[in-house]
Amino acid sequence: MKSIIQVVRYALVLLAVFAVSCKKAGETTPQQQPNIVFIIADDLGWGDVGYNGQEKIKTPNIDRLAKEGMIFNQMYAGSPVCGPSRASIMTGVHTGHGTVRGNPRWSLSGKPVDFDPHEETLGEVLQKAGYTTAVVGKWGLAENLGATVPIKQGFDYFYGFNQHLPAHNYYPEQIWENDSLFTLPQNNTMEKKGEYVQELFTQKAIDFVERQQDDPFFLYLAFTTPHFELTIPDHYKEPYDSLNWPLRKMIPGHYRHDENGHVTYAAMVSKMDADIGRLVETLKNKGVYENTLIIFTSDNGHEYDNVRDEFFNSNGPFRGMKRDLYEGGIHMPFVAVWPGKINPGSVTEHQGAFWDLKATLAEVAGAEITQETDGISFLPTLTGGAEQAKHDYLYWEFNEHRGPVQALAKQEWKLVHFVETGTFELYNLEQDPSEQEDLAGQFPEQLQALKTLLGGARTEHPEFPLSRRE
Repeated sequence: MKSIIQVVRYALVLLAVFAVSCKKAGETTPQQQPNIVFIIADDLGWGDVGYNGQEKIKTPNIDRLAKEGMIFNQMYAGSPVCGPSRASIMTGVHTGHGTVRGNPRWSLSGKPVDFDPHEETLGEVLQKAGYTTAVVGKWGLAENLGATVPIKQGFDYFYGFNQHLPAHNYYPEQIWENDSLFTLPQNNTMEKKGEYVQELFTQKAIDFVERQQDDPFFLYLAFTTPHFELTIPDHYKEPYDSLNWPLRKMIPGHYRHDENGHVTYAAMVSKMDADIGRLVETLKNKGVYENTLIIFTSDNGHEYDNVRDEFFNSNGPFRGMKRDLYEGGIHMPFVAVWPGKINPGSVTEHQGAFWDLKATLAEVAGAEITQETDGISFLPTLTGGAEQAKHDYLYWEFNEHRGPVQALAKQEWKLVHFVETGTFELYNLEQDPSEQEDLAGQFPEQLQALKTLLGGARTEHPEFPLSRRE
């Protein structure tokens, strides 16, 4: 009898080995698919985090991610403002090809434009690959509350803001959960009373992670910190209250700012950092951290720091801030952690942009993209595997008060075009990352080469022509 049992066991082992060997090369099983946590801050500058040299604001948890993972020194946002930047993440196309090329009121008609609901989103790509998907925080891509709400675009769970304007307050009186708008009865927006929305976001994100069982999950955690309004409960300010910083007095208006700008801004960034620490600890306690890719970044450059009289040096060495196509508006802090896959303490100079995320995360998940994108997967950079493909160029366009402006980067060279005046500026980012020396007159051949690329970088969009808006 014992020998018969051994034979049966041996046969079962052979069957298991045969089943594995019959899998298609490169096919990913559900057990192998990593969880993905993508964390995006709102209006956080490149220089607002410790690992990029910030000395006044403490960000120990983000800095730990940078130490344990990979720092991208040349990662770019999709736009210098929120809406089109986030749209580029979801759709994988840059603003020259996207349906969302500006924030809501900056279309030609003045009416908000959402992305085409037939565009395949990152959520749909991962959902089809077997992921349980969630958006917590600021979606901001469903201004018309129609077909582009997260629940209809590949996400199983949503908690947060569908539109931009409600996301301007930290004590909202209403908030969306899935396809329902709920009242927060204890909240008073004008008096800044009730539940601080950052607390709600963090807890909902933790709850989502704790609910997950066997299937891989994708969490898109979009904090509204440190976007205006500048406000936070007083006890979070205590580490900065005693530092005797000069007062930058904030005046409440549309944004219900706290009075002490410097202290409030620092406290908001440190609060977000602490919440990221709580989420990472949850992943570890649940036993899934080792099989999770975590990415942290910001949607565009900072808005708070005064570039003419810097206090925090929020844009680091870069020129400009939010709403600029200079580096300060689009050059982002970006770190990725993936235990066992990404070497701790690694740094890359690979030049990428937000429209690469769809291609990258699809490859991470073993998923298929069915629509053409502008993105290139940077998975080879993350894992040190195959040779990394590079972009021919990166392209942006922007059209608010100072527009229209276009920018194009090709490795170390960057072209900035002010359409109204016909002015072109040329910079060598390797030698001059601060964009202080315009080289357009010194390198006419390089200028012409980038102008030629610029001419073919965009398609027309009836709501976003390159004409001036006020």
